[in-house]
Amino acid sequence: MPRADFYLIDKPRFREQPLLLVCELAKKAFAAQQPTLILTRDHEQAHALDELLWAFDDDVMIPHQLAGDDDDDEAAVLIVPPGVDTPDRPLLINLRELCPGGRYQRVLEVVAADPAERDGSRVRWREYQRLGFELHKNDM
Repeated sequence: MPRADFYLIDKPRFREQPLLLVCELAKKAFAAQQPTLILTRDHEQAHALDELLWAFDDDVMIPHQLAGDDDDDEAAVLIVPPGVDTPDRPLLINLRELCPGGRYQRVLEVVAADPAERDGSRVRWREYQRLGFELHKNDM
């Protein structure tokens, strides 16, 4: 059964910069050797995440890149802005407003502390539930 985990941001560290939580999740995925896709809301967010992944932890280098190159399959973490098609991977971190299409073993939903973000996450929760996902909520 596929699984969806919702990470609801509440800690000040992540409230100020929600992409830090995305970096922490990508770091854990890389340590577990799980090829990961990160679906961003737009190209600006994709580039911001790309830069942050290089700088957020001096002790760890997470091999990643923006999707769209011939060597996409070689990157442990692939950052995917809208309009770029990529093959599915077992783990997906979703930053978009809609549930992703495709087949994934696990989806991680990062939800900012903003009330509108929370409302959107409730819609996605119900959609994953309808699709038969095992659901989990994590307060961050």
